Amino acid sequence: MSRVLLNKMLAPRAFSQTLSCVSPDLREKAERVLDEISACKRVIVALSGGVDSTLMAYLAKLAVGANVIAVTADSPSLPSSELEEAKELAKFLGIRHMVVRTEELDDPSYVSNPPNRCYFCKAELSGKLIQLASDLSVPVILDGTNADDLAGHRPGAAALSEHGVKRPLADVGMTKAEVRVLARAFGLPNHDKPSMPCLSSRVQYGQRITPERLGRIEKSENLIRALTGVKELRVRDHGDLARIEVGKDERELFFDPKLLDRIGSALRELGFVYVTFDLFGYRSGSMNDLIMVRQLPKDEIAARNTAR
Repeated sequence: MSRVLLNKMLAPRAFSQTLSCVSPDLREKAERVLDEISACKRVIVALSGGVDSTLMAYLAKLAVGANVIAVTADSPSLPSSELEEAKELAKFLGIRHMVVRTEELDDPSYVSNPPNRCYFCKAELSGKLIQLASDLSVPVILDGTNADDLAGHRPGAAALSEHGVKRPLADVGMTKAEVRVLARAFGLPNHDKPSMPCLSSRVQYGQRITPERLGRIEKSENLIRALTGVKELRVRDHGDLARIEVGKDERELFFDPKLLDRIGSALRELGFVYVTFDLFGYRSGSMNDLIMVRQLPKDEIAARNTAR
């Protein structure tokens, strides 16, 4: 049993019972994370409202009690519902919560939307967190990056590392699936919440990031969710064209001509000229397909498409 659990949110026996349903390997990872955070004494946790950052905040509460502050970015690329959910999660966890305003849309490097756009966003956020940590005399900033987040095209992860933001979940090799298992064991309310990256991730590289473009994406997704009840959804912005991705097992919800007409008309009113439905369904990072297509041989591209 990890030594940091004494006198924390859960008594040792309660902690043991809570994790009785997870593997010994995952239990060990959780204890290693707790030990690492405990050594920090006081921490700030970047709380986005997703399951990863929520678990990170919860483990920080276990490790250092009241000496944890959850901080959420009030960003033009963050759906307003996500900010409100982060506030509610902080209340649920019983953690002090603060909001910092980020200004990534003032950065020409971000607005031009290059393939490494996320680097500039995370650099902006890191800078604001570092300043807040200095003002509050908090020595360590934690982020909920998991081990899977370090694979593939992840320029944002590099920015966090460069700014000294620690990522305990990734450091112990905790995967996204393991994060969900642990979050469910602890009874966190968003353990099965679909991933919700920023609205800018929906915009095709090279298309400028503007408040108007982000606004129409958010409105489009809110409208489609209201009409269909779909859980996994992205409206990808390709300029005049909107490409709708939904979870593979939710595609059949759209097999209704009247519904398709209604969605198409609504998105055209929001400024799109063409509205399409992606036959492959949702897949994380699909905007990176353009990068892949330009780099991979045609036979490998065909093989990857077949495997979807």
